[in-house]
Amino acid sequence: MKALDPLAVSPSVVLYRPEIPHNTGAVGRLCLATGAALHLIGPLGFSLDDKWVRRAGLDYWNEVNVRCWPDLDALRAGPAKGRRMWFFSTKADVSLWEIRFEPDDFLVFGPESRGLPESLLEDNRRYCVTIPMRARATRSLNLATSVGLALYETLRQQHGE
Repeated sequence: MKALDPLAVSPSVVLYRPEIPHNTGAVGRLCLATGAALHLIGPLGFSLDDKWVRRAGLDYWNEVNVRCWPDLDALRAGPAKGRRMWFFSTKADVSLWEIRFEPDDFLVFGPESRGLPESLLEDNRRYCVTIPMRARATRSLNLATSVGLALYETLRQQHGE
């Protein structure tokens, strides 16, 4: 297996209104490990000073490239301008395995208790994607698990594995 090139462009991870601090901390750790930026869309369900964020991110949290945005439009007007945004949902029809990701894509995940809003999914139907699961086995995966699967699939594609 090839080692990840730390200078390669990584996708960005977007957490839309995350609710659980230790999930955000774990996602931050994934982002640090892969070189991905972490964008948090508010309002957040916790403070970034929360001990659970720091605990899940371990002592790495201060090294995570994390930026907070008041809403998705602000992110779209900034670093996501002109970039593809993929919206992950159990309600999407297109599988993660069917998408050809680009290095500067943005991977968007919704809040743990309810996922992304229906209106956001409808407005971006062409860019909605799901992580395959066995039928009726579970409603969804943990947020950090979902981000890990999607993030590493994008990197696998970029590194030709």
